[in-house]
Amino acid sequence: MKRALFSLAVLGVSMQAAQAQSSVTIYGVTDVGYVLDQGGPQGSVSKLTSGIGYGSRLGFKGVEDLGGGLSAKFVLEAGFNVDNGSSAQGGIFFGRQSFVGLSGSAGSVTVGRQYTPYYLAMVAADPFITGYAGAATNLMSNGGGRVNNAILYVTPTIAGFTGEFEYALGEVAGNNAASRVFDSAIGYANGPFALKYSYHNANDANAIDGQKNSLLFGTYDFGFVKAHLAYAHNKGTSTINSDDVMAGVTVPFGQHKILASVVFKNDKTSQNRDASQFAAGYVYAMSKRTELYTAYGYINNKNGATYTVGNGGELGTGNRAINLGLRHFF
Repeated sequence: MKRALFSLAVLGVSMQAAQAQSSVTIYGVTDVGYVLDQGGPQGSVSKLTSGIGYGSRLGFKGVEDLGGGLSAKFVLEAGFNVDNGSSAQGGIFFGRQSFVGLSGSAGSVTVGRQYTPYYLAMVAADPFITGYAGAATNLMSNGGGRVNNAILYVTPTIAGFTGEFEYALGEVAGNNAASRVFDSAIGYANGPFALKYSYHNANDANAIDGQKNSLLFGTYDFGFVKAHLAYAHNKGTSTINSDDVMAGVTVPFGQHKILASVVFKNDKTSQNRDASQFAAGYVYAMSKRTELYTAYGYINNKNGATYTVGNGGELGTGNRAINLGLRHFF
């Protein structure tokens, strides 16, 4: 009997230690609101849309301490549309993220479906975090957003500097260069100041055409206002050659936050299809997990340009749009 009780006690201690060394978190966002698109070729469109500011999602993430400063981690994140209950990202079950990896003193390596460093740089640069009607990505490249079959290495932070390097295999038989993606970012942060450069290089399915994007941005948080400034260069086939400039502010006060930005696209091809975007938004925190928001975006297209005002969940149909929505984090 004493031996049995001792065995149970040891088992209980072992289970507690295992629980202390690993954890799994369930989290998510439900974001839905009213969108009025105007200025499109078919006229105005009034609708409910999911993921206007933040993509609606259900996620699972976990970490296990392997000892010696090394840990294993994973993320499985499914996107969904609150307005109709369907899956987002084209119906891919874990379409937002699905990766596993290791992290330690030398940095982290993760493999799977992941965001590109370029996209994460755009999120940090844009006051609208690439969502709402004011998303900078209405005119600027998002660096592919996320890619499949990706290997991502993130360095540890050294004297304020960090590096991110990603390679995504195209997996096209007989052509290793087809659909291949290289992406990277190098950043520096010191107190209220942040600066980052990112580069995105993606081949098409035949490795004949591709697109290269460079982004440099800086932010400075004065406390009462955060200033954003970004410059991007885009180069691809003969139809892609442009420069983008974005400037914006985030103004927090109490439970309130005001967002504003301007984006200018200089099309350097013979078509000269320039465009500019002006946007403003407001977010009210009803609690730590629930927010109300509204936003307005307007694009001035020139010389036949057809850019539309979208949001975090869709591309949009016209050159101006209004958002009004509700978001809850869990």
